[in-house]
Amino acid sequence: MSDTLPLSIVNNRRMDKWLGFQPDRTVRLAVGKVEIGQGVLTALSQIAAEELDVAIGRIDILSGDTADAPDEGSTSSSQSIEVSGRSVRLVSAELRTRVIGRLAQRLNCAPEDLSVEDGVFLQDGNPTGHDYWSFAAPEDFAAAIEGSAVPKPFASYRVVGQPVPRRDLIAKVSGAAFIHDIVRSDMLHARALRQPSRGARLQALDEAAIRRAAGGAIQIVRVGDFVAFVGADETVVQRAAVAAPVHAVWTGVRELTPLQQEAAWFRDQPSDDRFIGDPGPPSEVGMVVSETYSRPFVAHAALAPSCGLAEYRDGHLSVWSHTQGVYPLRNALADILGLQRDQVTVRHAHGAGCYGHNGADDAALDAAIIALQVPDRCIRVQWRREEEFGYEPVSTAHMTRLRAALDDNGRPVDWTAEVWAGSHVQRPVFGGVMLAHEALPNPPPPAKANDPTEANGGGGTRNGFPMYDFPAKRVIHHLALQTPVRTSSLRGLGALPNVYALECFMDELAERAGIDPVEYRLSLLSDPRARHLIENVAARCDWASRWPVGTGRGLGLAWSRYKNKAAYACVAVELDVDQDVRLRRVWCAADAGLVINPDGARNQLEGGIVHAASMTLKEQVTLDGDGITSLDWASYPIMKFSEVPEIDVEIVARPELPTLGMGECTFGPTAAAIGNAVAHALGVRIRDMPLTRERIAAALVR
Repeated sequence: MSDTLPLSIVNNRRMDKWLGFQPDRTVRLAVGKVEIGQGVLTALSQIAAEELDVAIGRIDILSGDTADAPDEGSTSSSQSIEVSGRSVRLVSAELRTRVIGRLAQRLNCAPEDLSVEDGVFLQDGNPTGHDYWSFAAPEDFAAAIEGSAVPKPFASYRVVGQPVPRRDLIAKVSGAAFIHDIVRSDMLHARALRQPSRGARLQALDEAAIRRAAGGAIQIVRVGDFVAFVGADETVVQRAAVAAPVHAVWTGVRELTPLQQEAAWFRDQPSDDRFIGDPGPPSEVGMVVSETYSRPFVAHAALAPSCGLAEYRDGHLSVWSHTQGVYPLRNALADILGLQRDQVTVRHAHGAGCYGHNGADDAALDAAIIALQVPDRCIRVQWRREEEFGYEPVSTAHMTRLRAALDDNGRPVDWTAEVWAGSHVQRPVFGGVMLAHEALPNPPPPAKANDPTEANGGGGTRNGFPMYDFPAKRVIHHLALQTPVRTSSLRGLGALPNVYALECFMDELAERAGIDPVEYRLSLLSDPRARHLIENVAARCDWASRWPVGTGRGLGLAWSRYKNKAAYACVAVELDVDQDVRLRRVWCAADAGLVINPDGARNQLEGGIVHAASMTLKEQVTLDGDGITSLDWASYPIMKFSEVPEIDVEIVARPELPTLGMGECTFGPTAAAIGNAVAHALGVRIRDMPLTRERIAAALVR
């Protein structure tokens, strides 16, 4: 069975790494995936409770701890329920089967005669005097997981598929759940002085001036070109960090220009080129139509800056981080700092929201470097807002040029997507370089351009390959070898810009053919699940009554299947366009197979809609001088609460089908639906995001 087991089980075969029965009559469930706002720990608890037949309140879940939880890599790519959920289901089913098998032997009955009610074993409905806590033996946990137990059929589910409140929200709402809230009696606060750019070298530092500006006691820690200010008073340390840049002299600082902030800059840069799909050059037969779409560099824009804690005691480094991968971070810290991996423990602590590779890992490394220089104290590093915007890895700018050869009815017979982008993944586990590592003695070589393979959904090519029934289709990917700023993963990777391009181009082709956009899509689409969603949303938004083009009010629609293999989503957006775009209402239908927690799933779908809308309408990282210039909420605006429209979400019930990852499935369709709705409202198309007032004005005077 091992060849069919989820990778999480293959890498963690001992039962006791996952489950245990505790003296307080709770069940310890340990998982490697972490909570970053997606509600995954609640859903995983539901799965375990279902398979073990215990109340969900008995599940005591531990996540993201290199000392006590399994290694499940990073929490990313909408795979937590697909991979970890499947693993928890199989592990829980196997433990239940093992214990029932042993009890059946004791009672000289068939396992089918036994049932479980909240952890208590019954024989033909009568108490046996046994439960998990009294009967489970060490051998039940010591043997390797085989994966041979058969989980429950969905028809018997009582916990999975039901809305369950998230237990982590009360503490988050009351302000006591986040890594920023951790207080220790032995804590010292720290801030770092950043290299203006990779390769910059610190020639002089006026420490006396910095101490005067701090106005209190600080310790200045320097390791190579890494400099930190440490003290018991956070305000004093903050003043030192704010004053430090004007008292530092650097050489080797790079120069950036605003031209580099646009995706079109990549067209003239060296690249690693790949060809995916049908062989041969694009067809020249019939009418050939081509358009180009782009998205700029964008930030994670987490509501709170990154934070990390570390302490070095008795030769062991302990780190707390809101990282998405505790094991990859542990391995990177050990390698960078010259420690053995068993000398480092990393534990996850909740952060204030981020889907992707932000500054969490970097803040953890900052704290770890300082902890080695200031042992036996807990070092707390919290980035400043301008540091978060200026130094986190951002999501790469991305340009997609689409080209279609059309038949006599205006439908594509040959389709080519050509993509220019930087790396969408530069996490340490994929060869990325952590920020402070570049400032240490003997810095690593520059990170090589890297992107996920097509088997893992691709990066720049994610959702670039259309699921429409075109006779020939291909993707040409130009992965830039260098980017002006550090880039890495952000929710959806290349899916949002690619779906924006694909679904906007489909509207343009429908208009050219004189066919309604919904009818045009359905005529080219045989996937029944996709067709159902499009028809569902079109009916709910009253698409058939859509008003004429150019009235200032628009209605647009788009769909996709995330990574072409995860959850399906279709989104329609109604909006007004005057000087700005104002969203009025959003309709969504999603299909993710078996949904574990409908309430949590709906939150994910709605959150993706709001996030994508903000990115489509407002967000752009700007560059000039020695780095990023969009360093605050004024220069990097995001959607306000007052701008969030009414959102109507419907989840298609398919409990008989496997669960599909849905955390990112509304991201691309929302952006494209907005683009199509704006074009419907204006009568002109805006192909470059964000759809700002300036771009609207420029489009109207063309």
